[in-house]
Amino acid sequence: MPTISLCMIVKNEETHLARCLDSAAELVDEIIIVDTGSTDRTVEIASEYTSNVYSYPWKDDFSDARNDSFSKASMDYCMWLDADDILEETEKDKFLQLKQTLPPDADIVMMKYNISFDEAGNPSFSYFRERWIRNCSKFRWVGAVHEVIPQSGNIIYSDIAVCHKKITSGDPDRNLNIYRKLLDRGERLEPRHQYYFGRELYYHKQYEEAVSVLEQFLLSADGWVENKIEACSVCANCYYHLGQEQSALDILLRSMSFDLPRAELCCEIGKHFLERGDYHTAVYWYETALNRPKNHFSNGFVQPDCYDYVPLLQLCVCFDRMGDRKKAKEYNERAGACKPYSKAYLYNKQYFDSLQIS
Repeated sequence: MPTISLCMIVKNEETHLARCLDSAAELVDEIIIVDTGSTDRTVEIASEYTSNVYSYPWKDDFSDARNDSFSKASMDYCMWLDADDILEETEKDKFLQLKQTLPPDADIVMMKYNISFDEAGNPSFSYFRERWIRNCSKFRWVGAVHEVIPQSGNIIYSDIAVCHKKITSGDPDRNLNIYRKLLDRGERLEPRHQYYFGRELYYHKQYEEAVSVLEQFLLSADGWVENKIEACSVCANCYYHLGQEQSALDILLRSMSFDLPRAELCCEIGKHFLERGDYHTAVYWYETALNRPKNHFSNGFVQPDCYDYVPLLQLCVCFDRMGDRKKAKEYNERAGACKPYSKAYLYNKQYFDSLQIS
């Protein structure tokens, strides 16, 4: 059975760290904690779980820090977690089962990363990340921010999920500042980081610059198709904020030049027409979203609700506004079958009950 080193980089994580380690400590064979300059009780808490606690001088480079943590690992595989990640109880048996059945030639194990949740705690946004990585010099992190391990070798996909559950927020400007420093030093951002830089600009409401960066990324011959599609969505949001509605719609439609329609983008296009009173066209796009298959293994960002609950709920709205309340009620009931606890579904149900629609 393979052995696993849990390798973490941390800074001022006294709120999260014990929760994370409690969820994972019994599953791994070694814990490596690399502290990048904590001024709270992080190091003290880490020392309660392992003697392998190291200090690292922060260099505005997440890959360098993660590679430092990997360099201290002695087990067969390195596993990474952030301090605000946890493994739920439902995942632990699957984790141990995978350790027992992992093919000996596996190089990277991909696991689902759930990063946001609905009112019932079900994942509403997720994607796959490399989670176990063979401990050898071939596999190392790249990228000062939004770091990644380039995939190669035998890659295994697992149904195990890691949940990202932040209690306190960190520095919201950190990633953008790192990109600014890279550019100030004259470094050229590769396509992947052009995308992430544009996204950081969008988060900081610097919409015009974000559009410029993202449009440049979309025009480049290089770049991962999933990033291209997501860039269309982010760029469209920038155009909406700039009052350029046609440009927003154009770039949403442009996403389909990169691959078949994603339900997430179909819902955004449907929303565009719904908000402008073009309900028949909105219906087309929401029905298209309903018919799109989920591709869990694309490694792209997946919003599961866009494949059923969201288009069903919005179709309810469209048909209600077109005067077909019977059909609207049917769509609301289908949305309720997806999420019986949804406040929107329950509100609509009360509305249709008041109309006594059979």
